[in-house]
Amino acid sequence: MYEIASVTAREILDSRGNPTVEATVTLCDGTAASASVPSGASTGAHEAAELRDTENDTRYRGKGVLRAVSNVRERIAPAIVGVPATEQGRVDSLMIALDGEYNKSNCGANAILSVSLAAARAAATAARAPLYRYLGGALRERMPVPMMNILNGGAHTTEGTDFQEFMIIPTGADSFSDAVRMGAEVYATLKDKLRERGLPTGVGDEGGFAPGLSDERAAIELILSAVSAAGYSAGRDIMLGLDMAAS
Repeated sequence: MYEIASVTAREILDSRGNPTVEATVTLCDGTAASASVPSGASTGAHEAAELRDTENDTRYRGKGVLRAVSNVRERIAPAIVGVPATEQGRVDSLMIALDGEYNKSNCGANAILSVSLAAARAAATAARAPLYRYLGGALRERMPVPMMNILNGGAHTTEGTDFQEFMIIPTGADSFSDAVRMGAEVYATLKDKLRERGLPTGVGDEGGFAPGLSDERAAIELILSAVSAAGYSAGRDIMLGLDMAAS
């Protein structure tokens, strides 16, 4: 019942209005699940390669993903139809071998990842289990610690730091709900800090403030002051995280 019966894909738009791939995996029992893979605003040179249509293509200013969609339908689908979706490692290995490139630039990482995610969701649905329990195990009782992107730079803003995202990680929280609350409190306090300094409180692409700070040190010091003002201790209650999107 878990064998993959068909795989298809289509071009959709993400929250920024950019094209991305959505794949749908259908199993022999009729269970179907879909997954999309919107990309970040900036990526490092060593990240898996997103396959987009050529710059000469006027559709979506060359950012279309029809080639990736075609690869899902015409190359990936024949390679994994008949494989049980519950064998996630096998599904992924077949696609990686089919691509043959270290950065997945042949079929496209967007094509491969959308199918991988859709297969996992289809298997979880067929097993009548939520995705987190299907992937994490039946006895899994702990949620991951959330990482909150509260200050933006890089390609997320028009000016400011080179680093893309400055995050807080509430590792000292006793529960997921407490971690969310702690993050929200620091985020609100950071907004107050920006206003006190006469800095703009507009946000970047992913919801973090984008005040156009002079450098990374200034950004980190600002976050540390917000953590302290919110009543928490950096390094004990809340850790700092960076997504530099570096090459």
